[in-house]
Parts: sequence; C-alpha cells; structure tokens
Amino acid sequence: MAQESPRNSAAEIAVTSNGEVDDSHEHGFNKDLKHSLPAGLGLSETQITSHGFDSTKEGVIEAGAYQGGQRTQTKSGPVILADEIKNPAMEKLELVRKWSLNTYKCTRQIISEKLGRGSRTVDLELEAQIDILRDNKKKYENILRLAQTLSTQLFQMVHTQRQLGDAFADLSLKSLELHEEFGYNADTQKLLAKNGETLLGAINFFIASVNTLVNKTIEDTLMTVKQYESARIEYDAYRTDLEELNLGPRDANTLPKIEQSQHLFQAHKEKYDKMRNDVSIKLKFLEENKVKVLHNQLVLFHNAIAAYFAGNQKQLEQTLKQFHIKLKTPGVDAPSWLEEQ
Repeated sequence: MAQESPRNSAAEIAVTSNGEVDDSHEHGFNKDLKHSLPAGLGLSETQITSHGFDSTKEGVIEAGAYQGGQRTQTKSGPVILADEIKNPAMEKLELVRKWSLNTYKCTRQIISEKLGRGSRTVDLELEAQIDILRDNKKKYENILRLAQTLSTQLFQMVHTQRQLGDAFADLSLKSLELHEEFGYNADTQKLLAKNGETLLGAINFFIASVNTLVNKTIEDTLMTVKQYESARIEYDAYRTDLEELNLGPRDANTLPKIEQSQHLFQAHKEKYDKMRNDVSIKLKFLEENKVKVLHNQLVLFHNAIAAYFAGNQKQLEQTLKQFHIKLKTPGVDAPSWLEEQ
C-alpha cells in the first residue's frame, strides 16, 4: 500500500483551470509563516508573488518592516551628487599644486637667465627709468641721512646756547660790575637759540617731506616694479614652455598640452602688459610729484640756512610763514587727545 508522503500546506501551489496561480493559497502560506516565527525577533515581512508561466516578468520579492500586521515599503532612488559641492581639501591641494608648478617654472627661468641659457623680455626704455629711480632713491636716502645728522647736531647746539644764555643772565644779576657784559652775551645766546629753533623747524619739515617722498611714494612705486618683474619672469617662463612644445612633435597627446600652454601663455602675457602699463603710469606721476615736492623743499632749505647765518631774523621767520610751518614752543608739551577733543 502506497504511503502518502507528508505534505506541508505551505508547499502547495494551487493552479486554476486556465493555468493561473491561485492567490488564496499564497496568502495562507504567508499567514502560516508569520505564526510559525517566534515573536519579538523584529524580522521583516516577506511576500513572494508568483506570475504565470507564460509571463516574461521575473518574480518580485518585497520586503518591509513588520508593524502590527501592516507592511510599509521603503522607497529608494538613485543618489545624485551635485557638481557644485566641492571638497575644500581638494581645492587647497589643487592650489598648492598650481603654486608649486608655477614656482618651479619661474625658478628654472631665473636660473637659465643667470647662466646665460635662457632669453628674457626687455623693455629698454622702461628698464632705464627703473634703474634711474633706484639710483635716485639711494642718493635721496643719503641726503635724508645727512639732514637728520645736521638736525641732531643743531638741536644740541641750540640746547647748549639756551643753557649758556641762562648762565649769562644769572651772572648778570649777581655780578654788578659785569652786569652789562653778561647781559649782552645772555641776550645774544638767547637770540641765537631762538633763531636756531626756527631753523631747526625748517630742517625738520624738510626731513619729513623728503622722508615721505623716499620711504612712501618712491617705495610704493618700487613695489609695483617688483610685481612687474615677477610678471615678466612668469611670462618668459610660460613663453619658453610654449616654444619648446611647438618645436616638438604634434600628435593626439601633445596637441592638448600645446593648447593648454597657449592659454596659460596668453593669460600671463596679459598680466605682464598690464603691469608694464601700471609701472609706466606710476613712474610718470612720481616724476611730476618728485619735482614739485623737491622744488619747494630745496627753496625752503636754502632760504632758511641763508637767513640764519646772515642773522636776518625777520627773513627766517618769513620763510617759515611762506611754507606754513608752525614751531613748537619750547617747554610746552603737545596737548593730549582728550584736550584736542
């Protein structure tokens, strides 16, 4: 007698007369499977949907979190990364790479020029003006240093004359027999000290004006000259790279490099032309300003020195008024910022 093999109801697949799968048995299988699992395991509900044999669709397995007999499906989609989101670390790395490459090219260009192997772009007229400016700056610095020495020595002499005048005045009061003689010398020394202070004010004004011209105006122009020279080195470095690539073979690998080198060369050429134009304009304005400033200061210095040693006190005071120079009264401190308010 043939024994019937034990069957599980979950393994039965009911098929209708037209070959379609009966869904009622499928739902029963899912229900039995849920009851057979231990409670509290937190497993996701699984539903297996079958299709007809003649269907071209594949079986679909849907998974969802089991929540009180209800199934919730999790929706997912493709992850899109926006192009505008950039990594700061990668940006810094790219900047360091470009800076290193540019520094290498410029250093190679400088070494080639010093060894006489590389060519350099030269603007003869502009280079001559820059050399004259640097030479004049050294000469003006020497004049400024000597004028400061003269001011220091004159200050010491004025201070000594003032003390000597006070000593003569004191002896004039205590020595009755030499009262007039000490008095004359006291007046003379005090007058010399006063004229010396006036001359000192003119010299200090001269020093301040020349110092502004040398250490601010000329220095600012020389800073622009340094930027121009750096732009010139970069221009020559990328020009040399482009010339070397053009002398080489032209194929699919070298053409993109030549095109990129041409683009970089054009960018640095525009920068070089701009800096050369800026230097030319600043040199022109500097020359005009220098002539105007030095003309006034040299006239002041000459008139003040001449009036002082001629003993012409009125002419000396008139010279200071002409250039709107105000002297500081000896022994009177400058007002504090609270008093100025």
